[in-house]
Amino acid sequence: MVALAWDLKQSLHLKAPRTTGLSSHCPFSECLKLVMNERLSQISYDDLPASVKPLADDILKISSAALGGPYNALLRSPEMARRCFDFLDYLRFRTSVNKRLNEFAILIQARISNAQYEWWAHETIARKAGLSDAVMKDLQACKRPNSMADDERLVYDYCVQLSLNHRVPDALWQEAVNKMGEQAVIDLTVLSGTYVMVSMLLNATQVGIPGGGAFPLEVLDPSDIRKRLLA
Repeated sequence: MVALAWDLKQSLHLKAPRTTGLSSHCPFSECLKLVMNERLSQISYDDLPASVKPLADDILKISSAALGGPYNALLRSPEMARRCFDFLDYLRFRTSVNKRLNEFAILIQARISNAQYEWWAHETIARKAGLSDAVMKDLQACKRPNSMADDERLVYDYCVQLSLNHRVPDALWQEAVNKMGEQAVIDLTVLSGTYVMVSMLLNATQVGIPGGGAFPLEVLDPSDIRKRLLA
């Protein structure tokens, strides 16, 4: 933990403080009181090779962040970016899981991972899809939401168990299959794992909030997140 905190301190710059959402007691908080320096410069469409521009065009059709967010990093590896784009296109827009539950699952992973940009990008989408502000507020505060609908409770339990324990109890698996169907459970499982990857990519490259906005999440130690969400 000390080594991680030291590494984080080395990656910060001193230009613009951003303190919203940071825990005063968290081991990470002293390291994260300042804006983290984004590690990758923003890719310009005009600077992309001609062979990559068709992919960029596809991204621009669906991305609320244009070529920012995770795509700015992914485009450094165009062949992988194409495969990730096609994968994410299915998981976001063609999945058998309804959009409200899909976006809830993404926010769960954002909260588990302290993924600031991921939460920021998907909160509005989740709200438009019908996820209540009360549920999102509790999750944002790293609490098990009190007012979940039954299908939201099932998705919460499934995704939290899968992400934090890397397994799903038999009874929970059977309930999910009975209520959602096998295809939706598999789609939900793959979505959850995929957004672990997206969170890692965003956190590793230290993607900030556009316009220098405040972090939406309190930055918590993983053990604290585990204790709170499994409570």
